[in-house]
Amino acid sequence: MRLLLLFFLTLVSVAAQAASLQLQLDVTRFRNEDRVAKGSIVDINATVSGQGLTYLRRAPKSFQAAAVLTLEVLKVDGKPAYQETLTLKPPVLSDTTAAIKNPISFQKRLMLADGRYTLRGRLRDQYRAGSETMVEQPLMVEGNSAKPFLSDVVLLARPASKSPGQGNFTRNGYSLTRAPGGYYPRGTEQVFFYTELYQAPQGQPLHVRYRIQSEEGAAAEAEVDLDQAAQGRPTVIEGGLPLGPLPSGLYTFTMEVRDAKNQVLATQSASLRREFDEYGQTDVVAPR
Repeated sequence: MRLLLLFFLTLVSVAAQAASLQLQLDVTRFRNEDRVAKGSIVDINATVSGQGLTYLRRAPKSFQAAAVLTLEVLKVDGKPAYQETLTLKPPVLSDTTAAIKNPISFQKRLMLADGRYTLRGRLRDQYRAGSETMVEQPLMVEGNSAKPFLSDVVLLARPASKSPGQGNFTRNGYSLTRAPGGYYPRGTEQVFFYTELYQAPQGQPLHVRYRIQSEEGAAAEAEVDLDQAAQGRPTVIEGGLPLGPLPSGLYTFTMEVRDAKNQVLATQSASLRREFDEYGQTDVVAPR
């Protein structure tokens, strides 16, 4: 009993190799299909890297980290439209020297009136005093256009699926698993995506072109035809694009929707990162 007590009184705090906390905020805006309620649907995904957290030994070969996350959406006048604080705990590790320390994600779906906001995330390591990082970015919500337009492009870690429980959030019957920050590490060979087209013209085929391009000129592209836009609801566009021999670096994923006369109806883009020198996580844990 004394040995057991002594063990728990001398818990060993093991710091991760990375010195700083890392927080990634991803926002996807969708049009609200409920005409009674005003505003747009905003999905906020916060991903905390496991590399910068302190792991505390709880038992032999059992180490646990914890991060305290505060998310805020602020109006122009500084007043909060949304605020929440929660504790995230990545999977327990048996060996903190492992190269892969899984990140953990938190997903929040909000209804926001159209307008300008500021999205702010504050992250603190629960087991390391004085550790805090803050990420802040502007957020524009516009979902009432009468012209054809695309929702934000969601870059996925795996193909969109109709099987329930295969992802960390759902849209229009699809189960989706984000690639946080558009990150595609070693071992991934394809970019997957999901987006929605609104106000699409009826009774004519549509042409979709998507490509990946870097500032240095490296590129990959593909095309697909949509025989008919969905009537009275969003037209879902999902698929994938092989990365092929594209080298490590930053890229822009761009999607264009053209009508039967080859005129551009809508376009949308997202940033992604290709990395050959790092392995990705085996999965992302999403708190319910």
